[in-house]
Amino acid sequence: MSSYETMAFHLETERLILRPWAESDAAEFSALLSERGDETYTVEHGRERIAKLLSATGTTGIPLLPIQRRAEGDFIGYCGLIVGRSTLEEPEIAYELFRHARGRGYATEAARAVLGAAGATGRERLWSTVGTWNTPSLRVLEKLGFERDRVSMEGAKEVAWLTRSLT
Repeated sequence: MSSYETMAFHLETERLILRPWAESDAAEFSALLSERGDETYTVEHGRERIAKLLSATGTTGIPLLPIQRRAEGDFIGYCGLIVGRSTLEEPEIAYELFRHARGRGYATEAARAVLGAAGATGRERLWSTVGTWNTPSLRVLEKLGFERDRVSMEGAKEVAWLTRSLT
């Protein structure tokens, strides 16, 4: 078992609520994943992904949380921590928003709340990996104080590895 505290499963900011997954999120989660354009995801796929996320959170103590706008009450994406390409001791921050919710500072706001919650677990550093072509995500990470560590190749795509101290 990890020597770190479990991360909070409910975070609130001025405009957002990050909360635990519910089965009712499956349709919107599938729609968000489908926006990537590589395939169309079914609601059943969304349910399966949510079940895997909940299982992983139970094992790791770090959640990836749905983002809901406080005023509108709608699901606009997710943000949280994952093991990803990193480790449980130094996990990755991950976020994704619907296209219609981008460019309004929601990713930065949600990620800032996750940084605070990650620090409260006792962790000292986080990672993020993002395609070098993804300028908006790189800009969010820069605003949050992440610094580029290296670039690697995954197939024909460049991936930037960024890190941020939590201490």
